[in-house]
Amino acid sequence: MLELAGIIILGILAQWSAWKFKIPAILPLILIGLFVGPVAAEYLSDDGSKWIEPIWNGKKGLFPGEGLYYFVSLAISIILFEGGLTLKRSEIKNVGPVITKLITLGSAITFFGAGALAYFIFDLSWEMSLLFSGLIIVTGPTVITPILRNIPLKKDISTVLKWEGILIDPIGALVAVLVFEFISVGGDSGFTKTALIEFGKILLFGTTFGFTFAHALAFAINKKFVPHYLLNVVSLSTVLLVFVESEVFAHESGLLAVVVMGMVLGNGKLNNIKELLYFKESLSVLLISILFILLAANISIEDMRLLYTWKTAILFACVVFLVRPIAVFASTYGSKLRFNEKLFISWVGPRGIVAAGIASLFGGKLVKEGVEGAEYITPLVFMVVLGTVLLNATTARLFAKVIGVFLKNSYGILIVGASPVSRLIGKYLVDNNRHVVFIDSNQKNVEQAKAMGLEAINTDIYSVTLEDNIELNDVGFLMALTGSAAINDFAINKFSEQFGENGTFRLISAEEMNDPDTIPKEGLFSNTDDYNSLTEIALRYPEINEIEIDDRDHFDALIEKTTKDENMVPLLVKDHKGIFEIISSYSKSINKIEKGFRLIYLGKEME
Repeated sequence: MLELAGIIILGILAQWSAWKFKIPAILPLILIGLFVGPVAAEYLSDDGSKWIEPIWNGKKGLFPGEGLYYFVSLAISIILFEGGLTLKRSEIKNVGPVITKLITLGSAITFFGAGALAYFIFDLSWEMSLLFSGLIIVTGPTVITPILRNIPLKKDISTVLKWEGILIDPIGALVAVLVFEFISVGGDSGFTKTALIEFGKILLFGTTFGFTFAHALAFAINKKFVPHYLLNVVSLSTVLLVFVESEVFAHESGLLAVVVMGMVLGNGKLNNIKELLYFKESLSVLLISILFILLAANISIEDMRLLYTWKTAILFACVVFLVRPIAVFASTYGSKLRFNEKLFISWVGPRGIVAAGIASLFGGKLVKEGVEGAEYITPLVFMVVLGTVLLNATTARLFAKVIGVFLKNSYGILIVGASPVSRLIGKYLVDNNRHVVFIDSNQKNVEQAKAMGLEAINTDIYSVTLEDNIELNDVGFLMALTGSAAINDFAINKFSEQFGENGTFRLISAEEMNDPDTIPKEGLFSNTDDYNSLTEIALRYPEINEIEIDDRDHFDALIEKTTKDENMVPLLVKDHKGIFEIISSYSKSINKIEKGFRLIYLGKEME
């Protein structure tokens, strides 16, 4: 009981530490597992026992016999199911040729390149070498996001890294599963006809069970055969049922089945998909916390000593500094990315949770079966995971500065609310080469913004996921343009530090407009216009106009004119270089005005 409680407590402590210090959770989880496992057994325990013993050894331990591997299998199945839910066909079509090539051509280069290195450096069999390389294809958003969250980068770079991690997670896992299954059915006779037949059965039952149960679950949920309060637990039990049933019909087909099930559900018309994702995400956090402390604790000192050789350093260096750059540069050939941007993407390639989890599962099973070289799989993959996470977590920010991809000034603009007037302003900014992102909980507003070619996210302002969106790393201005004063206040109070380092603004309320003494300094555009008046002007005159400024007195006169005319609202000032400054309710906050600057305003064109 003490050990089980300790794992949960230490796991959540590791997750909190990762959030606090902005590092991938896998790093403290594995380090804690190694400390309470092999390190404690070798250096801290009087009797040489681990503080947390995953496998029952006659005196202590959590799981008897094959129990640990059953738990790992079920936990990995749930994690992979969640990964499958996030894999959307529409996203693959829209992420662009660079990301498509990274998850296809890049994965193939990593698979064969790392496999060849393991074969020649460690003298492993081709089967073990390719299993190792299949496992290290995976990066994953859980390790990419914390590393990039606080590095201001161009949107193109962060987008490539984010979507590579999301899309390659289930794809890489699927490759590793297929390689392992091919090895398992081969047995002592190698890749015989019988092995190919068994492999075909795995593919058949895995895809069939996953596809069939996904449609059955979606039908039951959409037809409301499952009450809302049972939605999540019924979905969880169905995932476990699919995994177990598929294993009964074809051994080792369960992981394939749950990945396929997740992919089908994620791309289908499933009601309550967001609730399902949130539940699976919370469950995955708990399972990951328990899983990786257990897996790291299960490693022995003998396993770690296998890596105490120059071969390990050479393999790691070749994977990180040779295979990854070749894969990235080959995948980005002919793209608009500059050389230093490709170099940064090559540098950032931390391996993730799925790689370490599946490596422990497959490595342990193959060791029990007596497959030669299988003892290297788990420690080698853990070495790559820990090494890449440590390297990227400690050097990514500095490396970005050295090669010149670190944005010194964040000029992107986050607009809260995608109403017609917001879209009008945002479209003007985008047409003038500013990165603008809208967020709105109204799906119709988001769809209309996207139809105009604007970037929009359908999310709730109260959602915590917004803070993890690494595509907003170049945002330095925040404008709250909703019709709700409460939402506008909440937006600037919550996100001003993260997204408003260069300026945070909100529309004034009707009460503030009627009492000039209450207008805040973060008031936006004018002290005589709130959301309703802006919307009315946009309906009458849906135009953004420009007028050249002669000097400060001329600027003041223009501001006064727009204030008195109910059909005009001042928005921005543009300098000679095309750089904008947002006008606040205190228009005198614009310090520098020169001849040739331009006033940008909404409404009727000045005569």
